[in-house]
Amino acid sequence: MGADVKSTLLTLALCFSFTACFGDDLTTQERLFLSSMGLSSRPKPSTRIPVPSMLWKIFETKAMPDASGSDGCRVAEFNVRGNIVRYIQDQGAAIPVLSSQCSTCLEKLLYFNMSVLEDIEELTMAQLEVSFDHNFYDLFRNAETFSLSLFKNVKTPLKGVPHESNRKLLLSQSLEPSHKMIHFNLTKLAQVWRDHQKNIGLVLALHPAKTRSGGLLAMDSPIHPHHFRARAIFSTSLVVVSLNPLQCRSRRKRSAYYLPVTPSNVCKPRRLYVDFKDVGWQDWIIAPQGYMANYCQGECPFPLSESLNGTNHAILQTLVHSFDPKGTPQPCCVPIKLSPISMLYYDNNDNVVLRHYEDMVVDECGCR
Repeated sequence: MGADVKSTLLTLALCFSFTACFGDDLTTQERLFLSSMGLSSRPKPSTRIPVPSMLWKIFETKAMPDASGSDGCRVAEFNVRGNIVRYIQDQGAAIPVLSSQCSTCLEKLLYFNMSVLEDIEELTMAQLEVSFDHNFYDLFRNAETFSLSLFKNVKTPLKGVPHESNRKLLLSQSLEPSHKMIHFNLTKLAQVWRDHQKNIGLVLALHPAKTRSGGLLAMDSPIHPHHFRARAIFSTSLVVVSLNPLQCRSRRKRSAYYLPVTPSNVCKPRRLYVDFKDVGWQDWIIAPQGYMANYCQGECPFPLSESLNGTNHAILQTLVHSFDPKGTPQPCCVPIKLSPISMLYYDNNDNVVLRHYEDMVVDECGCR
């Protein structure tokens, strides 16, 4: 994150707390911070989809105090490098199954918009997550197993050309109806999809197998696409982990947070709690609801004590200032140690994103 962007959230918070800026200034600061999050504008979620349990687990792990000192640019739960985790929603549609021999077959086009990744991001993992609804078990409860097949579209389907001629089988797996969730590694394919012209989706097909009595599974009526959508037989997401090298740094160990007891006019951290509701971001930031950002304020008097963390230059500057206070200013009170936070939010495409941000909390101040 560049120096301008690092201070943007703090500037926004001060603007709202002290009405220090208005109009265009505030809009510019907000735009800078949103840009650092890979957002084109303030998200306006059309549907607040539930946060996947895995994202909550990762978020809570990174928020724990003993996580300090760990590698903030590695997602331990997936054992890959990364500081951004996205659950990209499937934008595909149901495919009508016209075969009279398979009235219970289900097929769906899967399409995941990979343009949400910025060019600078390195994709380190992409995992297809298929979750089965309880209605799925109701459909196949008499089956011992069912077949799940995943096809790669090799070209855009043309009118009048059978779907099968446009597909290449990637994998096929036999599962029990009691299955709740399954994952497939699609990292190599997702790398190709970053070129949107090559992203023509996948086809997921479910076919009934033999019943426990040995016969073929039959149903009273075929499953039409509209019925299929209404019953929400299964849902799919693409779990994508990526690494933004500009926002990547090992976490520094932090002791329990406290503000030093020093004279009030001396350079030191001051408490500043940023409440995202005050900034007007509560509708798209999921967690945290706010955090202790802090800021630096105070004088750097001569002589500089060790507690003021002054550089050699700052020490000399205070010395010169003591002789020539009008011609030479005091050193400035600035952050010298900052720590990161992680944020859960909805992006501009209603995807749930977990992102690790460096330099968000002022831990120590010094004279520079």
